Amino acid sequence: MSTERPVSRTTVPEIAARKGGEPIVCLAAYTAPMARLLDPHVDLLLVGDSLGMVVYGLDSTLPVGLDTMIAHGAAVVRGSRRAIVVVDMPFGSYQASPADAFRACARVLAETGCAGVKLEGGAEMAETVRFLVDRGIPVMAHVGLKPQSVHAHGGYRYQGRDDASARRLVADAEAVAQAGAFSVVIEATAEAVAREITTRIPVPTIGIGASPHCDGQILVADDMLGMFLEFTPKFVKRYGELGTGIGEAVAAYAADVRARRFPGPEHCFGLRMAAAKSA
Repeated sequence: MSTERPVSRTTVPEIAARKGGEPIVCLAAYTAPMARLLDPHVDLLLVGDSLGMVVYGLDSTLPVGLDTMIAHGAAVVRGSRRAIVVVDMPFGSYQASPADAFRACARVLAETGCAGVKLEGGAEMAETVRFLVDRGIPVMAHVGLKPQSVHAHGGYRYQGRDDASARRLVADAEAVAQAGAFSVVIEATAEAVAREITTRIPVPTIGIGASPHCDGQILVADDMLGMFLEFTPKFVKRYGELGTGIGEAVAAYAADVRARRFPGPEHCFGLRMAAAKSA
């Protein structure tokens, strides 16, 4: 009989209770193998719609659909044991009405096994956030730079550049927190504004290009691991250079194949000799 204790997965109330406490460690992941590697070290895994750019090579998150998010969300849940998993709701799946949002979010929770969903938007989404939370769907909100609104922003520009913008961002964060969001992501926002939001709302803030004073931090795992050689966002610290290592490994493999050094005898199967016939 096994004496190993089952691993308990982090819950929404446990994340909400971390306000002002030990910083919450979050990473974005899109596949079961990556989730398996990250899971022992993080509190929260976000299945971001950024997978459209990271995995599929798209120019933005806008083309990503609900079925794609569900497939990747389920994979990350299967690949993890202890981290809470939150799945992004893709563009067009929740903006039309609270009822439409509920139907889409209910699908995500039921079909992936995740613990919550993330919606972009501030005061304009507060009614939807409340509608979902009242019906048992945990919501992580997202303010500041909202990639699904890239055209409205005029590109991927940091937010909170002036007093009027800063006031709107604070009001947005307060609105979704009051509506019941259990945490709020603040993306690409002036540091002083992100710090003020963190002090003013009662739920944890998760920063990405925001402030060290946020209650937690999140990065895309592929960015943090140095998988992409051509571009590193300002707010990313590279903790590895896997892209370089992969390139070197593939170059060595290609050289061995061309020189017929691989496969060697140790990689090949021998013939199975037929059993001798009995006399």
